[in-house]
Amino acid sequence: MSDPRRRFAHVFDGGGFGVAVTVAQLAAPSRPVEQLPDGVVSRPTRLGEVVPVRARSDAELAAELQRVERGESALAAYKLELVAALASRRPAERDLPQGAAGAASPDWAPGPGNAPAEGVSEFFADELALVLNCSRSSATRLADASAVLVHELPTTWAALADGQLDWPRARALAAELSEPAREVEPAVLAAVEAAVLPRASGLSIPGLRALARKELIQRDAAAAERRRRQAEKAADVTVRPMRDGMAEFRAFLPQPMAAALRETIDGYARLAESAGEPGTIGQLRTGVLADLVLRPWDSSRPPVTAHLQVIAPLGTVRGQCCGDGEPAEVNGEPITTAQLRDLLEQLDALCPGGLQAPVGGTLHLALVDPRTGALRATVSRAELERLVRRGCPDHPDGDCACPVLARPGPVDRYRPSAAQRRFLEARDRTCRHPGCRNRAGWADLDHVVAHAEGGETACENLCCLCRRHHRLKTFAPGWVFAMDHDGVLTVTTSSGVTRVTRPPGLRAPDTGDDDPPPF
Repeated sequence: MSDPRRRFAHVFDGGGFGVAVTVAQLAAPSRPVEQLPDGVVSRPTRLGEVVPVRARSDAELAAELQRVERGESALAAYKLELVAALASRRPAERDLPQGAAGAASPDWAPGPGNAPAEGVSEFFADELALVLNCSRSSATRLADASAVLVHELPTTWAALADGQLDWPRARALAAELSEPAREVEPAVLAAVEAAVLPRASGLSIPGLRALARKELIQRDAAAAERRRRQAEKAADVTVRPMRDGMAEFRAFLPQPMAAALRETIDGYARLAESAGEPGTIGQLRTGVLADLVLRPWDSSRPPVTAHLQVIAPLGTVRGQCCGDGEPAEVNGEPITTAQLRDLLEQLDALCPGGLQAPVGGTLHLALVDPRTGALRATVSRAELERLVRRGCPDHPDGDCACPVLARPGPVDRYRPSAAQRRFLEARDRTCRHPGCRNRAGWADLDHVVAHAEGGETACENLCCLCRRHHRLKTFAPGWVFAMDHDGVLTVTTSSGVTRVTRPPGLRAPDTGDDDPPPF
């Protein structure tokens, strides 16, 4: 019998994949007799027949899955190298020059994400699609990822090759940066990579993409604004048929507008649900969308107001240039300074005379530690004006450094206070379970240390968890949750794997200033 390790030498060699050999009485799983094709007398040995999977403990299974993931990352990096090498042998010089008979028209635009990489033949994606037996669009995305990761983001490619970053996250980063890579300076891409890569493995795919957009806006706001205006020209509404008589209704539109539409539709759906309308919340949202579009004249609906969470540097709100500061966000998605100012102009139109909450809406300011990004307090416009008038109760006649505003204190009951909910939704913004992006406004405030076990109803013992992950924490055996004072949450699975999530914006402190800023 041939040595199985010889067949899988490309997997086992190099120390990237571990195989433990167990000597024990193992009952081989019963398998049906296989019908091999004519002329084939044997098949390659399968890994599951070499590795004693069923003999492993939960922790060993989890560890082996992680080793397999690292092996898949290394193979993905190798595949990208192969694609890049083949692309380098298909230069654009092989194509017909513009103006020649049969050349592509100069007025033809391939559309976002379909343009060939710079210097590569327009037909390379067609060749790659046949090599891999995939669609041309899939081949184009792979070619783009190869060009960006191998040539523009070499540190990210190395992390993928070494198994420190998985392929889905590397692919997401490439997708976000492939178009900008065509116009921004290499130094900008390198700075974005340096800021994003250390955090990449701890973020969900949507979170990673949002962070990449945020860092890109921060470092090249002018280019980001040009891309934003160009992207808005592609805004459209489309319908794609699906199975079982259903269809997918898609709208590609600016993010603040999309957030407001979603909030409005959800607000009407929640009202219908509370009034006893039958159907799931998803069905109710669909019905609301249809009514708003097909029956816009219907005035029988009660008014609802969209509540958007806008997080912005003070300089941006004042109309100053952000410089190297944090870009603004609307409902957790980074937006350009120009977008934010458009939004604030609309808000000012609703509340002439200053930045106030519109009728039926809310406006709260979040105050953060400039060194660490940790949230320190939330306050309404009226509360802020009242604190300014009152001043420090201990030093009413002079300026001092006494704090007059802080995070809400603990309450002596199970249910959190309204002030705690406001603070925690601003701190967490989404469900805090690793990889989950469900909005904090739809989440439960959960005691990390259970209230029944002595856990305080305090901000440092509460975090936002969506209903599913609240149930997981409460009822799934073997899971352990722990949180520190600034809301850094550590989650350990029953198989012993630990993940850490940090509140958005929280960063390592600058040790140059030892005193926290007073509020």
